[in-house]
Amino acid sequence: MARFRVRHVALCAVFVVFLYHALPRENGIPHLFYHAGGGGAPNAGTSELARYMNDPSHVPRIVATESSFSWNTVKLLKQPALTPKLPAPVTSRPRIQHHFKPDSPHVAAKQEQRRQAVLGVTKKAWAAYREHAWMKDALKPLSGQFVDQFSGWAATLVDSLDTLWIMGLRDEFYEAVEAVAAIDFGKSTSYTVNTFETNIRYLGGLIAAYDLSGHEVLRAKAVEVGDLLYAGFNTDNKMPVDMIQFERAKEGAGLVVEDGVVSASPGTITLEFSRLSQITGDSKYYAAVSHVMDLFYEHQNETKLPGMWPMMVSMRREDVVSGYQFTIGGNADSLYEYLPKAHALLGSADPSSKKYEVMSRTFMDTAMSNLFFHPMIPGDEDILISGNVDVLGTGPSLDPESEHLSCYIGGLYALGGRLLENEKYLDAGAKLARGCAYAYKSFPSGMMPERYNMVKCPGPDPKQSCTWDQSLWVTEREKRTQYKDHLPLGFTTAKDPRYILRPEAIESVFILWRITGQEEWRDTAWRMFEAVVKATDTEMANAAVEDVTVEGGGEKTDYMESFWIAETLKYYYLCFAHTDLVSLDEFVLNTEAHPLKLSKIQV
Repeated sequence: MARFRVRHVALCAVFVVFLYHALPRENGIPHLFYHAGGGGAPNAGTSELARYMNDPSHVPRIVATESSFSWNTVKLLKQPALTPKLPAPVTSRPRIQHHFKPDSPHVAAKQEQRRQAVLGVTKKAWAAYREHAWMKDALKPLSGQFVDQFSGWAATLVDSLDTLWIMGLRDEFYEAVEAVAAIDFGKSTSYTVNTFETNIRYLGGLIAAYDLSGHEVLRAKAVEVGDLLYAGFNTDNKMPVDMIQFERAKEGAGLVVEDGVVSASPGTITLEFSRLSQITGDSKYYAAVSHVMDLFYEHQNETKLPGMWPMMVSMRREDVVSGYQFTIGGNADSLYEYLPKAHALLGSADPSSKKYEVMSRTFMDTAMSNLFFHPMIPGDEDILISGNVDVLGTGPSLDPESEHLSCYIGGLYALGGRLLENEKYLDAGAKLARGCAYAYKSFPSGMMPERYNMVKCPGPDPKQSCTWDQSLWVTEREKRTQYKDHLPLGFTTAKDPRYILRPEAIESVFILWRITGQEEWRDTAWRMFEAVVKATDTEMANAAVEDVTVEGGGEKTDYMESFWIAETLKYYYLCFAHTDLVSLDEFVLNTEAHPLKLSKIQV
């Protein structure tokens, strides 16, 4: 972006000071001072940010192209209830982020070098997407081909918008906004549209980019996607469908809710729909999703593991209690993730939003008591791992299997600890985050597997540490020899040895850094970043790898998920950037790492 050109230096200085103190702020920094394009955002204190002013007169004038079908014209036969109304903005909440002091010059230089390294990887990946897969859903980083698995609406492009803004890549951002303006959400490359993925990647991505930049095109397109998803609530019982029959949804005659779905699907709409109501002033989105979450709230303590919900639920029968498998990992993860985050966004003053605080405390207590365990390891690291629980005739049984997807839970507990002012949650969150970091450093590639098993410490409380027992580890490992025979001490399987560019572990490391200010978390992030980039780098961008149990990660897979730029690289970048950037006191991040703005708070 062009800079202000002022003839008199003194006048410029006075004007800069005035702007810095007078203008509305974004992430704690005035709009005009917030990152210029080109080399990325500065990793410096606010005294230096004036050098990176944006000239608002040079923001491109981009007008949204109307899609071939207007989703707001659909007459819904089964109109969802229009109450409750959106709660009033939250006026105060507990402080989340650590009170940071400026780094010493030596430390600041080191972090700047790290930030630039992440920026370089991101620019390379984005350039490859732009050249080989522009307006397509995902890049194939080995062949230079592309795939359209999310309805053909340029998933990587939309998913990456806020990353481009956060990293100060303004030219790339506005080029992408111009492309987004032309996306036709009235057409789809698939017969059905995945509600969950469309919500977290497209709607979340558009809202976050709007919240950061204020560009009206992004708001307009977010409303289009929101109205498309709202048509998925056009059902007999007002529960959302898992897959929207695209052409039938346009008719408004009604959709049929699936009998069985993973609980994360209906449980992961709250943040995006609530924020859409906030930015449009239309409560219909909030009302629709509040009705869904009432079902989970009313039956939370009636399940086989009271306080949590089974992995599979039936929204058609409104049955969220019958299943026997419980996890905070895949298939259920973001159902739990969104509860404390909805509390942060909506507060508890309104009766309709109070449920999120109640559900948060209840599930967090239940998971701490039943799912977390201290693995038997040769060292003395104080870590926790999250497993799975089956509840059959003999009661709850803890299975010490975990997965990369579960690694978000450390950051969530830390966040919940601050929001709910509960130090036990924060302590558990730190141990869970260290558990995933331990898994990363344990494997020869420096990365953890998609899914793995460990030996849980014996005794009445599996969360207590124990003495290393080589013979017990060998016995447990030999029971599972089909899942690799060359494993680090303490691990008994690498059931799925891939690393597919996932963000959950670095997500927790980032949140622990921002909450505690402890330097160990930035060092952990850098160690992880170096290992991941070394293993996944291709001539074009980055690719998933097949086997983290071997040096270098084994063979590469010709696929780069949109969340590589949208989440993983964004979290690495934020670990090394200025801590005012996407402050946890000003934003809550959805499950795709899209920052949604919180109402003004007092801290």
